[in-house]
Amino acid sequence: MDLRLLYVSLAMTLMLSVSCNDRRIKTENKISEQLEKPTNKVVLSSEVKWEKLNPAGGDQSPLAGTIWGDRNGIEATGFLVRFADGFSSPPHIHNITYRAVVISGAIHNDDPQAEKMWMKPGSFWTQPLGESHITASKGESMALVEIDNGPYLVKPINKAFDNGERPLNIDVSNVVWLNKDQSNWLGQKGNPEISFLWESKGYKGLFVKLPKGFNGTMESNGTVLHSVVIQGELHYEMPNGEALKVLDSGSYFGATHKTIHNISNSSAEAVVVYIRTNGDVKINEI
Repeated sequence: MDLRLLYVSLAMTLMLSVSCNDRRIKTENKISEQLEKPTNKVVLSSEVKWEKLNPAGGDQSPLAGTIWGDRNGIEATGFLVRFADGFSSPPHIHNITYRAVVISGAIHNDDPQAEKMWMKPGSFWTQPLGESHITASKGESMALVEIDNGPYLVKPINKAFDNGERPLNIDVSNVVWLNKDQSNWLGQKGNPEISFLWESKGYKGLFVKLPKGFNGTMESNGTVLHSVVIQGELHYEMPNGEALKVLDSGSYFGATHKTIHNISNSSAEAVVVYIRTNGDVKINEI
């Protein structure tokens, strides 16, 4: 081989190696910085600010409390809704599709003529935009409602239309759980479980079930992580030596970068958490 060509080849190989090494170091430094400057956020259920979900409904309106985003804005949003015992809405439609999880009580959401199907805590449903429906509650009830974009509006049924979507009602008894032998999102120690509910445009929604006595971490690598306790009581250790937080049903934790969440369950029942993320999650028991 011509010596000049050999020198050029060696120089290019060295430059490529240095460039790759620089990128690796920069990536590692960025991840290290994110872990050193965590974006962990917690909102306790007692800190949620409540207002009328539909002011036009007056005193009969359910109450809503935003926990991320802005349901009157255009961004993705999650909010809690509280229904009085015996509440039943008139038939109506929404301008956007929403997803929801029952947190307490029993909720029915279906076509106005449908027979009542009461969904218990841990049940999941979706409501397509433009489709006429009613929402009713039995007992004082609460649900998490999630939208991909706002604003969230209530409109009369004379504006109804079929956009091709179909509603989905999954009773808690029909949720399919995967264990550590069925999902690589779960570490090999302990018995946490996971259930994948939906995936759309790079985002996904899932349940995580942490059994009694669980003590470990949740590692998230997305730029979005929104988590809401659906059932049970979760202990959440804030980073940098901050106080331990006790998260009951309706409480929230999240992050905007790769983050480690230190969590445990010292209650007498399993803790179920709903998660919305654009990354992967790994559950590890210590």
